[in-house]
Amino acid sequence: MYNPTRDQARQFFIDAWAKRRQGSVLTTLETIAADLVAEHPEYHALLEDPEGVHKDFAVEDGQINPFLHLSLHLAIHEQLGINQPPGLREAYDARLARHAGDRHAALHDVLEALGETIYEAQRSGSAPDGQAYIERVLSRS
Repeated sequence: MYNPTRDQARQFFIDAWAKRRQGSVLTTLETIAADLVAEHPEYHALLEDPEGVHKDFAVEDGQINPFLHLSLHLAIHEQLGINQPPGLREAYDARLARHAGDRHAALHDVLEALGETIYEAQRSGSAPDGQAYIERVLSRS
């Protein structure tokens, strides 16, 4: 199982974005990552900064970690592709309908639910609860 370090995971997004900007050939996963970055122009400057890989983001200061955000997007892309946990694709489709077809808004609902699910699992020291995750997606207001 591939288990990248924090810096390796961050560098993956930086490299995929650089390859996209340079017009280089990307792998399938790099294409997905570059597409995600393209949807987040607020992160472009960070990803184009050679020191960006080392930046810290303090939740206490109200900072969102762009690398975590993009990584969650990437995880959701994979989860939707295999409908795992079962029912996620249908829950996403319900969010998509609620957002009148705005794919990114629907994905952010799923992302928030995933973040809460991961937080709960870490807090309780247990595996993430797939059914609770689906319920969180469906219950977003």
